[in-house]
Amino acid sequence: MLVAVVAMSWAAPLIRLASAPPLAIAAWRLTLASLVLAPAFAASRGHVEWSRLGGSERRIAVVAGIALALHFAAWITSLRLTSVAASAVLVSLSPVFAWGFSLLFLGERPGRWQAAGIVLAIFGAAIIALGDARKAGHAALVGDLLALAGAGFAGAYFVIGRRLRADLGLVAYITPVYSVAAMVLFAWASLRSEAFVAYPATDWLIFAALALGPMLVGHGGLNYALRYLPAYTVNVAALGEPVGATLIAWTLPAIAEPPGLPALAGGALAIAGIALALARPAGRGADGAAPR
Repeated sequence: MLVAVVAMSWAAPLIRLASAPPLAIAAWRLTLASLVLAPAFAASRGHVEWSRLGGSERRIAVVAGIALALHFAAWITSLRLTSVAASAVLVSLSPVFAWGFSLLFLGERPGRWQAAGIVLAIFGAAIIALGDARKAGHAALVGDLLALAGAGFAGAYFVIGRRLRADLGLVAYITPVYSVAAMVLFAWASLRSEAFVAYPATDWLIFAALALGPMLVGHGGLNYALRYLPAYTVNVAALGEPVGATLIAWTLPAIAEPPGLPALAGGALAIAGIALALARPAGRGADGAAPR
């Protein structure tokens, strides 16, 4: 789990180092991850489990893939407009959105501690947004809103996928969903003439690093840990990702981006709020770490 959190912490700094546009970064990240997963999907029982699904379940998987594509499109774009610290913290609010969607669509109500944590996390996000609006201007505020949108799409992705994960193993679920997300992003990037471009070699290395590190080692590692640890323990550990991303962006000479006071104060409150809610989980609450 520690290795997974460290791997996920590199997502935002790596994206900031890439020169390719956000849609191209997202498309190639998902495509390369899908290509790595494909042999495991074929060699395991993944394809057998998938073949047993009915039409409605497959449509749900398509919707989950679209939500995942929108998550990456919004979040990666936010990193071009706001700070790594603000973007990483705000996109980590996906459990808050997951609880909201669970209440609306699954009838799962957050408990007292979850409700208190949600309020604290929202208050922290507001501090970050207000600080950016006052000091960094309109672009940073748009970036904050895109990071929040990315958190919302990630929350939807987790809630949508809960039904499928009851019947599918990890590889059997994420391989088709990642593939759908990759196709959506590729189509979108192609419309903008950004999919097939002679990007510099450093960008291709970053695409591969994002697919192998934050996507497969990071997100896959947390899902692996769920087999041995309670879900809320894994989710609380995942809150180390925005802290790690902020420290990397601060100390890496190529970025050298120290977090401002609103990002530090609001980020601390947001992370504390999510940790409070996850530390006292409701009996049937939705949870999940963002797939960054």
